Amino acid sequence: MKGFIAPGFEAVADAFATDPRGGSALTVLHHGTPVVDVHEGWCDAAHTRPWDEQTLVNIYSVGKPIMAAAVLLLEQRGLISLPAPTATYWPSFKTPASVRDLLAHLAALPTFPVPRPTEAWSDWDLLCGDLANATPEWEPGTVAAEHALTYGHLLGELVRRVDGRPPAQFVAEEIAAPLDLDLAFALSTQDQSRCAELEFATPDWPAQMLGQPGSVHARAVSNPPGARDLAVVNSPLWRSAAIPAVNVHATSLAIARFYAAVLDGRLPALARPQHTGTDLFIEQEVTWGLGVQIEPDGTWGQGGLGGNAGWADPTRALAIAYVTRRLGDFTAVDRIEQALHQAIPL
Repeated sequence: MKGFIAPGFEAVADAFATDPRGGSALTVLHHGTPVVDVHEGWCDAAHTRPWDEQTLVNIYSVGKPIMAAAVLLLEQRGLISLPAPTATYWPSFKTPASVRDLLAHLAALPTFPVPRPTEAWSDWDLLCGDLANATPEWEPGTVAAEHALTYGHLLGELVRRVDGRPPAQFVAEEIAAPLDLDLAFALSTQDQSRCAELEFATPDWPAQMLGQPGSVHARAVSNPPGARDLAVVNSPLWRSAAIPAVNVHATSLAIARFYAAVLDGRLPALARPQHTGTDLFIEQEVTWGLGVQIEPDGTWGQGGLGGNAGWADPTRALAIAYVTRRLGDFTAVDRIEQALHQAIPL
């Protein structure tokens, strides 16, 4: 383990290091100042590239709040109204869902409706056209189901229609650059060279996590194929594509800084409750804010496939991010959170 640990936070770093993932990082900001910023392991399975401060990793759904913030920046500027029908800004969009529904996983479009090959991930217009013509699976605004793969296209196309810039450019120029966040999707060749190589804790882990055949969960993550295929997600096709629901690549410091910017008001508030109920994708009760899950203890954030997580603890003034290349362990975040509660008791 390498990095910085402030006095009083040694137990947090110990919780991170208890079970090394062979390539992971943790950043904790307190009132916006780093108190833990550590990393361990390697960028690749062959152990030829040590993980360092410049390593980018695919954070899966941890990136979803970034797209929510992009839409909310346009709302702040008076260019988008959350109660307005999405078709107000995207005229070919047929589902009667509001912008708010899109942000809160209430749009009833948890799956891409047309079977497409893996190569379709590189065709933004094709997939957005499929969503525009889709029939919602239930009445929008009534039932939540995390839009696992569709969320980034729904919000990203809304940004493009309103602002004119592709979503990757908008995020780069309006969020990443002003806040000095080392994160992006649709990566350049240079940035792809910094990416960690994902692997699974066990070879059968993706199948174990798929859910029941025909379930919302199983259907939502299966089309186009490749989101849980190592040959795809470690490829230039995936890394160069714009799939902002699941292929933002970032450092842990960038994600923690993102949450700190939401906490201090530099970015719009995300933890505004929109819906509480059983989420048909997650298959448990969830309170959705605007792109984040709100927990009963007042913390809020978003987890990602395999154990990645970014979250804010406003009562302790903490912004936290844990990222890993080895997917399949969900215990590290729990250990880290418990150690933080001991470091800053209420």
